[in-house]
Parts: sequence; C-alpha cells; structure tokens
Amino acid sequence: MNQIFMMSPSKAECNLATLTHMLGIVLGIIGPLIIWFLKRERPSFSANAAREALNFQITIFIAFIVCMILKSIPFGLLLLPVILIANLVLSIIAALNAAKGKAYRYPVSIRLIR
Repeated sequence: MNQIFMMSPSKAECNLATLTHMLGIVLGIIGPLIIWFLKRERPSFSANAAREALNFQITIFIAFIVCMILKSIPFGLLLLPVILIANLVLSIIAALNAAKGKAYRYPVSIRLIR
C-alpha cells in the first residue's frame, strides 16, 4: 500500500517564506526575485512562496504602470491607492499563512514564473 505523507516545512523554511512575502511590500519585485533566484533549483516551501510572491509583485508592477499611463484620466489616479492597499493586505495575508506553514496563492496574480 503506497501512501504519500506530506511533511510540514521547517521553521527556517517558514521564516524565509514569510520574509519573501514581506519583502514584496517593501522592495516590490526585487526581494522575491532574489529569494526565488537563490531557491529555485530545489523544490521547497520557500521556493514556492518566492515564486508566488514574485508573480504577484510582477502583477502589481504591471497594474502600477497601467495606472501611470491612465493618470491623465481620474480613473487611473483612483485605482492607484486600491492597488497599493491590495498589495499590502494580500502580502500580509500571504506572510501570515507562510508563518503557519501553509501555502498561499494570491487571488489576483499573473502566473509568469512557473
């Protein structure tokens, strides 16, 4: 009888995953990119979290660029605070899940890095 047992990530993996999501708030794409680049070779909890955070921060960056293009109309300026608040809230939720050892997928994210 073959059974697959899922091991929970170590505390170090959880801490690195939490840091990855929090760096996304402060450094945007750069923080998750550095951690993903360092961890991408071996599949791990922190590598998956870094990939998710990187995809989300790329999505936020694209939305920010669209807002800057649309800033000549009021809609672009109104959308900018929504994007910044969504980045803050969703990154904190992801960091809290990572601290508990739970994988988190951002609800609005373009999956560019696989």
